[in-house]
Amino acid sequence: MEDYSAATTTVVFDRPIPLLRGPVPAGGSELGPYVLAFRSLDSWATAFKRCETLIKEQCEEGAKIGCAVAASKNCKPPWWRGSGDMREREKCEEQEFEGCVTAAKHKCAGFAKDKCSGAFLDARIAVARELEVLVGMASMPENSSCRDHLMELSSHSCCRARDLLNKPKKPWLA
Repeated sequence: MEDYSAATTTVVFDRPIPLLRGPVPAGGSELGPYVLAFRSLDSWATAFKRCETLIKEQCEEGAKIGCAVAASKNCKPPWWRGSGDMREREKCEEQEFEGCVTAAKHKCAGFAKDKCSGAFLDARIAVARELEVLVGMASMPENSSCRDHLMELSSHSCCRARDLLNKPKKPWLA
């Protein structure tokens, strides 16, 4: 007899990974086309830092393997000397390895920053414009047509991270 119980017929899946970016209207219109954008500057910064950390860790792990091989090769006595003193060779390998890993960590940090910057600086970030709009509306008369236009802008828009990070701070946003 075959077992058709829930325990044997249910497939358990891993929890889904949350999306880094979500759909945001491209032109400010709720009806128009959508683009994928980070929900906030904080979510963008967290993802950027995570990307840097993962690439740096992978780079450092690879560098450790390469450094171990290089240290062994650099400290190996010439063939005509025989095996030599193993304690001396071990000390040499430790020094070579530490020097190599220290240099690699610095290079890996730069490598990770370069690799992540290209993609993340061109990524879009959803920006709430309500604060800028409210400050602008406060300086306009009640029946102004510009005031109506500003009300339309008070939703979300998106901009490239590069533009947002290079933008000078407004005194009311500080």
